[in-house]
Amino acid sequence: MTTGRRILSSRSLLADAQLPAHEAARLLAAATGRDTLSVLPDEGVASAAAVRFGELAARRRSGEPLQYLEGTSQFGPVEVAVDPRVLIPRPETEQLWEQVTALLADRPPQVIVDLGTGSANLAIALKHEFPDAAVHAVDVSSDALQVAKANVASAGVQVVLHRGDLFDPVPADLRGKVDLVISNPPYIATTDYAALPDEVRDHEPAIALFAGRDGMSVLRRIIATAPAWLAPGGVLACEIGADQGAALQELAAGLNARIIEDLSGRDRFLIVQKGTE
Repeated sequence: MTTGRRILSSRSLLADAQLPAHEAARLLAAATGRDTLSVLPDEGVASAAAVRFGELAARRRSGEPLQYLEGTSQFGPVEVAVDPRVLIPRPETEQLWEQVTALLADRPPQVIVDLGTGSANLAIALKHEFPDAAVHAVDVSSDALQVAKANVASAGVQVVLHRGDLFDPVPADLRGKVDLVISNPPYIATTDYAALPDEVRDHEPAIALFAGRDGMSVLRRIIATAPAWLAPGGVLACEIGADQGAALQELAAGLNARIIEDLSGRDRFLIVQKGTE
């Protein structure tokens, strides 16, 4: 058998990939089961791995997201599996996690609800940061919950998964007792469909991207319902669209709401804190 013979160098494979060097290196690592730094430029690559690399490179050239081809994505302190059933975690969502963990560092939450959990990246990272918290993660998509279940098991943490629409499946006895409601909901307007990058529009799940003609249909419902679930002093934290800050702050008038910018200076997070009385 010749399957295991080393017939090509990693250097030649990377040169032939027709991809940016960092992307080709990551895909070669995925094909060989190694981490990127451990693949040497002139290392021989077994023929089976070379074929696998060629397939991954072709799929990447056709527009498939790099993280789906790798099968994983790093998010804060954790790594989660991702595939086309769930969104790829973005730096903005990691910044949401950072904002919340900093805000609650001096008063760790005891009950957390993650709405629209997807891969469970936020839920797992929050459980990692607040190990004593009871974490509930909700998604309407059974496909997404399959990915979330596998990630929770792989992380070795306790996160309770629920299938349903927003708060519908959350245990009723938690009403008024939740210290943190967090969400990266769909917030792209359906009218912006054509403007999305091809690799997002053609590969990531539409159910996790789009929320009505202005992108705020889900956010409106979260803002309307979350306060009743929050404990006194509890926090609602949502990722939002860059052009939605003013409208959402107006929608949350009467609540202790503020908009926080992302690292690019764009409106990106809605933070609401319930009063203590």
